[in-house]
Amino acid sequence: MKGHKMERLNQFYIDGKWVAPISDLKMPVINPATEEQVGMLALGNRKDVDYAVAAAKTAFESYSLSSKKMRINLLHKVKDITERRFEDLAQAMRVEMGAPITMSRDAQTDAALGHLKSFIDALENLQERVTLANGDVMVREPIGVCGLITPWNWPVNQIVLKVLPALATGCTCILKPSEHTPISAMMYAEILHEAGYPAGVFNLINGEGPIVGSAMSQHRDIQMMSFTGSVRGGTAVTRDAAETVKRVTLELGGKSPNLVFADCNLQKRVSDSVAECMYNTGQSCDAPTRLLVEKSCYEEVLKIAKQAADNMAIGNPEDEGPHIGPLFDKIQFDRVQTMIKLGIEEGAALLAGGLGKPAGYEVGWYVKPTIFFNVTNDMRIAREEIFGPVLVIIPFDDEAHAISIANDSLYGLAGYIQTGDPERAERVASKLRVGAVHINGSGIEYGTPFGGYKQSGNGREGGTMGLEDYQEIKTLHGLFR
Repeated sequence: MKGHKMERLNQFYIDGKWVAPISDLKMPVINPATEEQVGMLALGNRKDVDYAVAAAKTAFESYSLSSKKMRINLLHKVKDITERRFEDLAQAMRVEMGAPITMSRDAQTDAALGHLKSFIDALENLQERVTLANGDVMVREPIGVCGLITPWNWPVNQIVLKVLPALATGCTCILKPSEHTPISAMMYAEILHEAGYPAGVFNLINGEGPIVGSAMSQHRDIQMMSFTGSVRGGTAVTRDAAETVKRVTLELGGKSPNLVFADCNLQKRVSDSVAECMYNTGQSCDAPTRLLVEKSCYEEVLKIAKQAADNMAIGNPEDEGPHIGPLFDKIQFDRVQTMIKLGIEEGAALLAGGLGKPAGYEVGWYVKPTIFFNVTNDMRIAREEIFGPVLVIIPFDDEAHAISIANDSLYGLAGYIQTGDPERAERVASKLRVGAVHINGSGIEYGTPFGGYKQSGNGREGGTMGLEDYQEIKTLHGLFR
């Protein structure tokens, strides 16, 4: 971060320029590993939103008419600059959210390029004008000015999943990143500026959800809101947007079930499942946080899971390696501690971890990798999203019982299946009410649509479907043929 223009945290990027906010609100930006302040962030208000929306609305008049070729060329420029700024982005997320640097490079920052390449491919193949079998013509057009609200847990990943499809389809946008992770967002604004997007096409405002987010959601000149975050935040955006009947896409929480059958490679699959739950310090919406285990192998799974948690490395985000870092903030640390305490009070048994910080980590928002067993699915720790390195283990009798427990949730973002039987994997996957099913440790590829069922949200991000969410359909009738 040394030498970077951190004073831009006191500015917004509006109409192609870094400008002073109208609001005089500010908040400190804290490094969660050291608890030290690394900067001060300006927080906007409704007038700042009005200014940004006006710029985006004006820019839409011409940018919405831009050719696909021009938009693809701009995306290629973004790719070149992102490759050059790759380490800057990785270090930014290390500082602002405590992502260990190896993971920050390999996953957090890699997403900036992986999603970009998939959007370029999707846009090249997207037919913006189609003649239907009946002779009518269907045209895909940009929906308009888009308000984009992104979270702190995968900052750049979520920015590119919203900003890039908006720009790729000819929309203009206002981004409100999480106020807790503003440094990587500031850098991404610099990347887009250098790429040469016309003034007003992309705008960046920092601020709090109830003020800036609400002003965006209610604004009559914004045609679409895309939000990633909590269910509470998503329902607030939806309510605020209802008055102007704008499109709303949501990517919300999860309490993803991970079904472990006795016929899988238990040592490998259970160890990897624990690691997957703890990855990003448990701060992923689709983390497999409910381990549902076939009773015939339950005791063996407990031994493997305990060993995996006890061996989980914790470390300084500055250090290379596969360790996990701190939670992003004291707010989250306190929430996770409250939920661990609640699990103990509910009568769940601790297999690993527990309350307090790990030994040797008195400074920073570090938590112990924690596993509860003898959990029932009606406990709050099995139903509520904890968003920390906390796993609950629940036994099941048979396949039908496992599916019943898995689907007994308000959420439906992801499901995980560990089995040595391909037919069972397919059969069980077809019955899980989730948007993605990961079989035997498989991950989601860039370009595959991402999203969930039920209270995990609506709409899909990534690839072709991610572009289509930012488009309206117009049909033409009676053209001369």
